[in-house]
Amino acid sequence: MATIMIITNKTRTQELLITHLKKYNYQFVVVKEFDNVSDYFCKIYPELVIMDVTLPKFDGFYWCRQIRNISICPIIFISELNETTEQIRALECGADDYIAEPSHYDVIVARIRSHIRRVHGEYASKSNERTINRSGLVLYPDKMELKYDGRVISLTKKEGQLVELLLKNYPSMVNREKIFNEIWDGIDYIYENTLSVYITRIRYKLKELGIRNSIETIRSAGYRLHNTWEESICSLG
Repeated sequence: MATIMIITNKTRTQELLITHLKKYNYQFVVVKEFDNVSDYFCKIYPELVIMDVTLPKFDGFYWCRQIRNISICPIIFISELNETTEQIRALECGADDYIAEPSHYDVIVARIRSHIRRVHGEYASKSNERTINRSGLVLYPDKMELKYDGRVISLTKKEGQLVELLLKNYPSMVNREKIFNEIWDGIDYIYENTLSVYITRIRYKLKELGIRNSIETIRSAGYRLHNTWEESICSLG
């Protein structure tokens, strides 16, 4: 069942959303701290976000842009602000829908269900979906997902770009300069350990797929992908 992330500090809105999501057996998480919503998103990776415009610290438009940098999951705004300018701004920030309150919450859940079907379910486009497949390890660059042996993990935007580079260049090494040029646009003020941190995150996520020791560090040069997942299957056979 899909997980919905609720981002609002309005108690009444939270209560109504929770009641109706439970009614239709949806899983949900409610954001309690608003300092770093995008980091919390990366921990959960929900199938859909429903968010208020007016939030503490930063508004919903800001967080919509941050989430759009790392995910294409549906984002629905729900707000008491019914101005056309607010709706336009939400859509321009990357939102998929804008629901002005008051609105019937069964209708809101129906729209949630429709967006989830469109992206993740029966209406999701399969024929034009871009994939990169290396011996059963499949990257879906458009939705930032990596799949192997029936298991799927979600990647952030830059993690996905890094994995794509490694898969496309396999079995050759990808040098650091190429990575910085293609992923960070050649920016020269990236901290030296930034790339190492991303590689560590990818290695950790690969372990969730049962894949270990697949990314080799070539000291002061770059990184190379090794097909350890196929080797492990062969050794088990």
